Amino acid sequence: MKRNTVISILLILFFAACDSQVVEKPKDLIKEKTMISMLVDIHLAEATFNSQAYRDSVVKTMSATDFYYSVLNKYNVSDSLFERSFIYYASEPKVFEKMYRKVTGRLTEMEQEFSGRKNELLEFDEADNPR
Repeated sequence: MKRNTVISILLILFFAACDSQVVEKPKDLIKEKTMISMLVDIHLAEATFNSQAYRDSVVKTMSATDFYYSVLNKYNVSDSLFERSFIYYASEPKVFEKMYRKVTGRLTEMEQEFSGRKNELLEFDEADNPR
C-alpha cells in the first residue's frame, strides 16, 4: 500500500511537469464524484487501521490491504480500474487538486461533526453524573 502511494506521488509529480496530456482517458473511467467518495473512504479506512486502539484488536486478522479492498468492494470497482482512474486524474493536476480539496473538505466536515458529537456526549455524561 505504501509502495503504491509512493508510486502515485511520483506519477503525480511527473504528470504535473508535463503540459500535454500524457495519459489517455480510460473508457471505463470512474466518475469524478464516485472517485472523490472512494478517496474519502480510503483515507478513513487507513486512519481506522492506523488508530492504535482499533489496530490492537484487529491487527492479527486484517492488514491495510484488507481495508483498501473493502472500499473497492463497497463501490464494486476492481483495483486495476481504480489505479487507471487514479493515474488519469493525477495526470490532470488542476482537476486532481480540485478533487482532493473536496476530499479534504469532506474529511474535515466529518472530523468537526465527530468532535461536536464527542463534546455533546461529554456534556451529557457530566449531567448524568454530577460530582
